[in-house]
Amino acid sequence: MSGHRRCAPCAVPPHVLERIARNGNDDQRARALATLAQDTSHRTVRVHNAFLRSAQRAATPPRLTPTSGPRRTIGDAKGTEDLPGTTVRTEGDEPIEDVTVNEAYDGLGTTFEFFRSAYGRDSIDDDGMALLATVHYGEHYENAFWNGRQMVFGDGDGELFNRFTVSLDVIGHELAHGVTEDEAQLMYLNQSGALNESISDVFGSLVKQHLRGETAQEADWLIGAGLLTDAVQGVALRSLKEPGTAYDDPVLGDDIQPAHMDDYVRTTTDNGGVHINSGIPNKAFYNAAIALGGHAWERAGRIWYEALRAPQLRPNATFRSFATATARQAQVLFGAEETRAVREAWAAVGVTA
Repeated sequence: MSGHRRCAPCAVPPHVLERIARNGNDDQRARALATLAQDTSHRTVRVHNAFLRSAQRAATPPRLTPTSGPRRTIGDAKGTEDLPGTTVRTEGDEPIEDVTVNEAYDGLGTTFEFFRSAYGRDSIDDDGMALLATVHYGEHYENAFWNGRQMVFGDGDGELFNRFTVSLDVIGHELAHGVTEDEAQLMYLNQSGALNESISDVFGSLVKQHLRGETAQEADWLIGAGLLTDAVQGVALRSLKEPGTAYDDPVLGDDIQPAHMDDYVRTTTDNGGVHINSGIPNKAFYNAAIALGGHAWERAGRIWYEALRAPQLRPNATFRSFATATARQAQVLFGAEETRAVREAWAAVGVTA
């Protein structure tokens, strides 16, 4: 594998696919290599689409009133790579026989409702953006991604990965990339890229917790729960509670996410380890959520959300600058107790706010 492969913000990190390409059987290897090749081009498309959406937003006056609800469209690529595919379900339509279509439809709606009810946000761009998703993308495509305009879901291979619509936290994770693009435009490289991934993990988990009404103590804090088949020795793609413990499998390898700056991974792969080092800010958020207690989206999540929106946050933000932004928002939004909890949460992973 190349040491300088550029990655797209997809659900399955490139280092996992590269391990499958090394350790899997012939079919698994071929599918992993095909997915890696597609993911490289998806990153270019995403950057282009995000730029066009930003330019369009700047030229379009904001809505005077919020939308009344999500505007969802689900397309079916039917095993091709054509986007958005054939429209098979639109807003208000009854469920159809295809469970993948219905899971995508419901996941978009659940994520929309989370951001609206928890933070008063009107869709991904806070301006009523219609939500589009395509299912059955590619042949055994082993990933899901946000391309700057829409969600795209592969069906997995059925051997290592189930269909990618099965995991609500993955859907929330990918749509949260759109929120980050809209608010902070965090560069997808090194620590700012790891923050980009971590923020998506945070809100992906909160979407699921919000739907279930779970407290921080009750939540599983997993990203990709249900995505791995029974043949894989693992429970998910990532764990915010215990980074580095989500899987340990002969084909996928072991989970190499660090939980502390002492173990920060310096690498040229994965855009500087964006899917790897995100374990550090993930653990910081988990620490804060547990310390504050209750429903994690109410205080910890609100602090992270407003830090993402803060004008002081730069596209090249580091862990330390984002930690400082969260401590500042904790003080502004709540008070001394929350500020102390946030500072201690970051200090526990080796980051000084």
